[in-house]
Amino acid sequence: MKYLPHSVEKLIESFSKLPGIGPKTASRLTFYLLHVPQVQLNEFSDSVRDLKNKTVYCSKCMNIGEQDPCGICSDETRDASVVCVVEQPIEIISFEKTGKFHGVYHVLHGAIDPLNNIGPDEIRIQELMSRIKSGKIREIILATNLDMEGEATAMYIRREILRLKNQDAKIDGVKVTRLAHGLPVGSDLEYADEMTLSRALEGRNDY
Repeated sequence: MKYLPHSVEKLIESFSKLPGIGPKTASRLTFYLLHVPQVQLNEFSDSVRDLKNKTVYCSKCMNIGEQDPCGICSDETRDASVVCVVEQPIEIISFEKTGKFHGVYHVLHGAIDPLNNIGPDEIRIQELMSRIKSGKIREIILATNLDMEGEATAMYIRREILRLKNQDAKIDGVKVTRLAHGLPVGSDLEYADEMTLSRALEGRNDY
């Protein structure tokens, strides 16, 4: 015998599919929404619907935005020859808050993780290699997370860049750096404070 309306059960099930949301949290969120004004609920549903309909991937950096190219890639005051490579779009926000980085970004949308069947072809590494082949890049900052997956991804990208250098003399001057001190091993950049990220950017080393 069912005790909940089908619409309530369906929303609980939908919330449960989100990362970090268990059945109890999904139930609390659902019953919370039952008590909010209908206007607020409509705004919430509109925001969810527009998440896909009104966002696009930037063809240059793979970041998400409302236009292609995105606002950062379109900004002529940015140094397009310095590319900071991050795993997820949310990490760009952390770097921008520092006010210290004036280059552009490349979003991988993940990291190499063999245990979960995520290889180099499942993330945006080839798009990064294409940007490097253009000959317009002078520095790649590897800002992947300092965990096993992030390190494996950074090492793979470094190896691929070295391979490209051996094949094409025009990109021989591309410098590869890694974020430096201030970031503890195993940490996620999303949660790093502005001061820590600033120091990591300023103290980056050849990689």
